[in-house]
Amino acid sequence: MATSLQLPNDVESMSAQEILRFCLDSFPRRVSLACSFQKEEAVLLDMLLGIDPTARVFAIDTHHLFPETYELWRELEQRHDLRIERFEGPRPEELVATHGERLWETKPDLYLAIAKVEPLNRALLDLDCWITGVRRDQAPTRANAPKLGWDDAHELWKANPLAAWSDDDCWTYIRERSLPYNSLHDRGYASIGDTHSTLPGAGREGRWAGTERTECGLHVEEP
Repeated sequence: MATSLQLPNDVESMSAQEILRFCLDSFPRRVSLACSFQKEEAVLLDMLLGIDPTARVFAIDTHHLFPETYELWRELEQRHDLRIERFEGPRPEELVATHGERLWETKPDLYLAIAKVEPLNRALLDLDCWITGVRRDQAPTRANAPKLGWDDAHELWKANPLAAWSDDDCWTYIRERSLPYNSLHDRGYASIGDTHSTLPGAGREGRWAGTERTECGLHVEEP
């Protein structure tokens, strides 16, 4: 069983590639990368598919992603001959018909539960481990994220291979390997989500700008 996994004693000293290889070996066909099409996933996709070209990757489509994000999604699938598993939230017309206009403003917690958390829960149903691009320096809520640990909120293992990486580490890797990345990063968007709730900004300050929110419910880390 997944819960009985014995972690290496030196897991925090393992490199990102070593974490990925350990996950692929420990959870064959039951581990997947959660891809949000940001610089971290540009790095992780390259590493992951370099180890296993058939590795699983999934993404959550809220139907409110930026055009640049959808463009990168198509480019990555073509570049790697890859099918990224799509888990969708309600279509905009369905959301309006059920909950009214601009639910992300009127009831943001409900919007996130419907558009992001519910699709994520479906994506994790047949997994024993998920891989994310969470880094400790992204936000105080992520400062203690382990490289690999048990995810109590979702009851499976969670790997954050880039937990100890910096922005500069990511960009150095991307440039050295000439990897495609979301062009919004070049326009000041350090973190990229939905069009209606993302502005340019460092770290995660552009997410849910004007509110105290920095997380959308997908990652629940201890501050």
